[in-house]
Amino acid sequence: MSRMHQTDPELTHRLSRRGMLGVAAGATVAALLGAAAPAQAAAGTDSAAAGKGRGRPVLPPGRLGIQLYSLRDKVSTLGFAPVFAELEKYGYDEVEFAGYTQGSAGPITLAQLKRLARNHGLTPIGSHVGYYSSDPNAYTFAQNLTKVLDDAQALGLKHIGTAAGPFRYGMTVDAMKRAAHEFNTYGAAARARGMKFYQHNHSEEFSFATDNPKVRLYDVLLRETDPDLVFLEMDIFWAYVAQFRFSKRPDGTAAPFEPLDYVLRRPNRYPLFHVKDGESDPSNPFGYRMVDVGDGDIDYQKFISAVTRLKGHRLAHHWQAEHDNPSESFTFARRSSEHLHSLREKC
Repeated sequence: MSRMHQTDPELTHRLSRRGMLGVAAGATVAALLGAAAPAQAAAGTDSAAAGKGRGRPVLPPGRLGIQLYSLRDKVSTLGFAPVFAELEKYGYDEVEFAGYTQGSAGPITLAQLKRLARNHGLTPIGSHVGYYSSDPNAYTFAQNLTKVLDDAQALGLKHIGTAAGPFRYGMTVDAMKRAAHEFNTYGAAARARGMKFYQHNHSEEFSFATDNPKVRLYDVLLRETDPDLVFLEMDIFWAYVAQFRFSKRPDGTAAPFEPLDYVLRRPNRYPLFHVKDGESDPSNPFGYRMVDVGDGDIDYQKFISAVTRLKGHRLAHHWQAEHDNPSESFTFARRSSEHLHSLREKC
């Protein structure tokens, strides 16, 4: 997959996603163009599940979503309506936005977008927005917090967050504290609107502070953000990439960690997850090659079961399938749903 062979794929991912975070508020009404590409329905899910055992489904009912960044090619050529129709067929319950236009084939207002999702049985659950910009008019939390929250509220979102790293001020301990303070501010403003502010990780968050290489930056972020105001969306793939990259400190001493343990110690802080798969490849600088969910080596039966078995947490989390650059995005969406619905807890 080409994404994992670029010079700096993680940076490329951040920049390409940031470019898609425009909003269509106030756009004129127009018909959405295009027809849905042929795709298999998720009707085969039940038969697939039968081959996985007889235990309780690992995936909680009503909690499977998809990050629409994975389907940006289809949104830009077909529009939201055909994409949502396919997701409905595949058995998805929720969608997470990466911008409210994504180059959509035809303008669309937030009210139309909300209604369109609901008409296809999809709940808009969250959205990724930029953290900061040098442009004072940029659509980011730092530059236009009120507008960001207005739009999220118009869509009925319960979560509003950013996929940008918390590195606005650098990668020192104090820099992370400054970012955490700003996140607390955004979290307080979101909570006043009945929403939760969240940050989505890549792998660099788990690296070590440049001024104190014994300190993991992610631990500073957790410690310095208010647990009642700032929440996390763990991208499970990038967390396991981080495990591969940052299980040793810069001086070579061991610093192992398990991504699942972060969640089990603080389950209330992780309302959202990105379910993204990777095939182990130690020759790759990231340790994994990104693949469709179910084709990789990340044990999602174990991960999701461990979280949903916690008392009171069966329905407390939302699981968003994602692939940064799927070879065929509708196929990715269909196969991911089939695989996740097929998983059963071990008896």
